[in-house]
Amino acid sequence: MTTAPDHPLGPGDAAPNFQLPAVNHEGTVSLDDYRGRKPVMVGLFKGLSCPFCRRQIARFSITRDKLAQEGVEAVAIVNTPLDRARQYFQYRPTRVALATDPDVQTHRAYGITKVQIVADSTDPRELHWPHTGTIAQLAATAINPTGELPEPMSLFAASELLNAKDGFEETEADKRIMEAHATQRTGHFLIDAQGTIRWAHTEAPDSPNQLGSFPGEEEMLAAARAVTR
Repeated sequence: MTTAPDHPLGPGDAAPNFQLPAVNHEGTVSLDDYRGRKPVMVGLFKGLSCPFCRRQIARFSITRDKLAQEGVEAVAIVNTPLDRARQYFQYRPTRVALATDPDVQTHRAYGITKVQIVADSTDPRELHWPHTGTIAQLAATAINPTGELPEPMSLFAASELLNAKDGFEETEADKRIMEAHATQRTGHFLIDAQGTIRWAHTEAPDSPNQLGSFPGEEEMLAAARAVTR
């Protein structure tokens, strides 16, 4: 992969290749697997400790079948070690091609950055979301992106509640990923058969109140139809 861009890639940009360990089969998953054959929708996700990402991967698996009807393949890349991903998805299988990237190299190559956490005392005029933010700023968010919460609440409270609801127990691998990449953002990219990005969606581009939000199925299908028809 080339030097990481300082902003998310978008329509018209060349999609960086990736070759990552596959979760639901042996070998690897690569963008070159699809080049010259079919467009592909690539989803870049946080680690498994993120309940919103777990939900979106499950939905992405369903959307994958509808994308396939439009002639588009789908790949999900999750920020977790291979062994941990295989352990988790053994019990929650997904039909989408799934790869792991514990070092978020693919996220970086596509310009999907972490939020750099700075001191709460930082002058608000010096904060530039999504590049910089504070813990206080994140704690003050009010989100309910899936509609499951009793009311909008902070990212931390929402994650704790949904993880408890799911019976999700963090492993040591999950904790290490959280420590290293807790503020990593997510993104989706529709890449045509020639390797050019035709549509993109980045998590929380304008405000922390957009955290945990992902593109809907109809939005992804509309983008797919625009490429294949």
